Amino acid sequence: MKVAIPAEITPGETRVAAVPETVAKLRGAGFEVVVQKGAGESAHFSDDDYVKAGAVLVGSASDVYAGADVVFKVQPPTTEEVALIDQKAVLVGYVYAYKNQALMEALAKRGVTTIALELLPRISRAQSMDTLSSQASLAGYKAVVLAASKLDRIIPMQMTAAGTLPPAKVFILGAGVAGLQAIATAKRLGAVVEAFDVRPAVKEEVQSLGAKFLDIPIESAEGQGGYAKEQGEEYLKRQRELLGDRVEAADIVITTAAIPGRKAPLLVTKEMVQRMRNGAVIVDLAADTGGNCEVTVAGTETDFAGVTVVGIRDMPTTVPRHASLTYSKNLLNLVSTYVKDGVFALDFEDEIIKGTCVVRDSKVVYQPPQARPAPSTEVASSTNLGEKEN
Repeated sequence: MKVAIPAEITPGETRVAAVPETVAKLRGAGFEVVVQKGAGESAHFSDDDYVKAGAVLVGSASDVYAGADVVFKVQPPTTEEVALIDQKAVLVGYVYAYKNQALMEALAKRGVTTIALELLPRISRAQSMDTLSSQASLAGYKAVVLAASKLDRIIPMQMTAAGTLPPAKVFILGAGVAGLQAIATAKRLGAVVEAFDVRPAVKEEVQSLGAKFLDIPIESAEGQGGYAKEQGEEYLKRQRELLGDRVEAADIVITTAAIPGRKAPLLVTKEMVQRMRNGAVIVDLAADTGGNCEVTVAGTETDFAGVTVVGIRDMPTTVPRHASLTYSKNLLNLVSTYVKDGVFALDFEDEIIKGTCVVRDSKVVYQPPQARPAPSTEVASSTNLGEKEN
């Protein structure tokens, strides 16, 4: 079977869906792997690296897609790319099905079976395939490092001849995968860290990393499958009132809260930002879905009332080498699970495939969240406890 690895053409996308390490493992499993020239350049994997791993290099998109049984991608394909994918091929990658109905219809018309990785069930045996978790973990790390580089002071306490410099205060909103990694990173840098999440179940995880969990006496907002559920405006208004003092006191605020298929909840208002000191930093990891901070501008860095507000889209693209490595290993683990006698054979009754398959037999089979049966509430570990994150 032939696996195709095209170059990503979405502006700003620096990742690649397979790295030389995973190409070698695919070859060892009996697959032919075809890689478009330059596909790994943005992630600093050379064409020579792929050749040494056993890949066949081709020059054009049409050549890489031609005859492919399986296509690995990061970003959803464009209309032009869909037209190049062979009928009866299997596409594996992000589709963002909740907002891409036209794309799914185009894939169905083309006859391309489509696996949408953003819909992967959060169950134990799917953990090694979970691209959302692997990418969110990197985003949480990079958010803290980025914030530290923009802050007007150092993070750790430092005792000097001129006096003691107190540690920075970091407040993290959302203790899912990105939030937990942000907590761990901030603690390693020496910050005093406090975190809040609407799901009481994550309190012990936050505390185990050395951070203080902000207890707010309001009802739990944990939904099915460990995700945060969407809340009403009155609930969110009260929550914001209780969070205001913590935001004001922080040197760095990292926001990570997102709800699958929905606009990101507003957690940090304009008034909260105005109360922060000059020189403070906010990094909003939900910028791409509307932002958790009211003054975030998606895709850019702004100054609001003396506070630096960072709204970078898709933070994992800023660490493309490791983002590509983890993403490609997730795909390798998924494919390896369904290889039988050297053939990638999908089991449509399997919970993982049933949950992620959005196009099959030339039909769109995706069900929106409100129509889809409730997912399993099984949780594998702390890295699977949390909201969907960027």
